[in-house]
Amino acid sequence: MTDSAPASADPAPEDSVEEPAEKQESFFVFLIKLVLIVAVFRSFFFSPFNIPSESMLPRLLNGDYLLAAKWPYGYSKYSLPFSLPLIPGRLFPSEPERGDVVIFKAPPRNDTDYIKRVIGLPGDQVQITEGRLILNGKPVPRKRLDDFVIEVSDNTRCYFQEYEARMDDGTRICRYPQYRETLPGGRSYAVIDLEETPQDDTQVFVVPKDSLFLMGDNRDNSLDSRFPAVPGQGIGIVPQENLVGRASVMMFSTNGGAQWHKPWTWFTAARWNRIGGTF
Repeated sequence: MTDSAPASADPAPEDSVEEPAEKQESFFVFLIKLVLIVAVFRSFFFSPFNIPSESMLPRLLNGDYLLAAKWPYGYSKYSLPFSLPLIPGRLFPSEPERGDVVIFKAPPRNDTDYIKRVIGLPGDQVQITEGRLILNGKPVPRKRLDDFVIEVSDNTRCYFQEYEARMDDGTRICRYPQYRETLPGGRSYAVIDLEETPQDDTQVFVVPKDSLFLMGDNRDNSLDSRFPAVPGQGIGIVPQENLVGRASVMMFSTNGGAQWHKPWTWFTAARWNRIGGTF
């Protein structure tokens, strides 16, 4: 008998243990890059903002989603995510114009985004008398407009029964008195003024340097610079350093009627006619 040497087996292919690790590392690097890109974009270019109240009726509705441009007024720590204290003071500062709609960190805590309209600039004297805006001793021209009408929805309620009505098809609506104010320089916008309230008559406010007097367009439902900077009461006169951005373009709007488990309501709840509007 002849001894037959055992055939040598082909070497087993080496298991690749590095490839999954490389893929995980690659995904982790991609994720970090994506986070950084989003953070830079939101910090220095545009940031999304949603309207959570009716303080800016009639221009802005509860349920609106807009983009705020970050560069018009310069940058401060409030431009950064979580207000990281990486920017001292303000970089490339630029003062808003009267009539601008601005997003800012609301005093006194400076931790919540608010949106209001710029009424008074440094050195201005601002007063409200019998509901009329007085700027530097002169009444701001105001003209009565047709009532502002908005449909009742999950995001909209009528303040009092006297402002609620029904259309011919039975749709419930709110109908509010509406006026157009025109600031010095020609900037105009619509406001809602319902009735006599304590904030219809104020002292004379003198706007300090590097500060702003801000008001909501819904004059009887806005905690703004007419009220002291106390949590739940008002914001006082706002430092320009608190500015986050300027309202730029409307991205989306919903009446609040969407339900996640009913996909068709994602479309029926949208206010399509509001998308794409600019400021």
